[in-house]
Amino acid sequence: MADLPERVILGPDCIAEGCDWLAAHEPRFAHALERTGPLPLRLRPDGFAQLLQAIVSQQVSVASARAIWARLDEAGASRPETVLDLGEDRLRALGLSRQKAAYALALSEAGIDYEALRDAPTAQVVETLVAVKGIGVWTAEIYAMFSLGRADVFAPGDLALQEGARILFDLDDRPRDRTLRQMAEDWRPWRSVAARALWAYYHVAKQREGIL
Repeated sequence: MADLPERVILGPDCIAEGCDWLAAHEPRFAHALERTGPLPLRLRPDGFAQLLQAIVSQQVSVASARAIWARLDEAGASRPETVLDLGEDRLRALGLSRQKAAYALALSEAGIDYEALRDAPTAQVVETLVAVKGIGVWTAEIYAMFSLGRADVFAPGDLALQEGARILFDLDDRPRDRTLRQMAEDWRPWRSVAARALWAYYHVAKQREGIL
């Protein structure tokens, strides 16, 4: 791990270090963290199956995504060679739309070296992943953040992050992707922890409003 080109979040101590840095550099984060308490680690496995699950989850409810993934997993679709063997018709029978079946096949054919991504710069990770049909910048950044544990990644296209920033920074309007990406430059080298803080603060704020 020490040879990685970028800081990697390994456990709760890393999150705590990032929180301390953010609170010292931006009073609003200190305010947010007082209300959220300790932030979750939220690390996930990396690899093909994680990205396929992300494709499955696009534009469907959590319950639907879980049900479809359970059928795919049972059929062995957590491996690219099995997805290719299943083909479009079988994938659709397991619950994928025609479009998502095409995305699943594209991911299976991409031949991504997932082990190599662990050592690649985040920009290269994102570039590699978005080259696959069906994977956008948001998915690639989330993968880098949680599956690779990168400490300094942000996903400004995320609506909850945009809304969390609006509430925390008392903005008139929700900042769009480009604006929020610029704001997040001030949160280097702990942008991934800043994202966790904004998500947590968003949920606290919405719970107080009775929305969540």
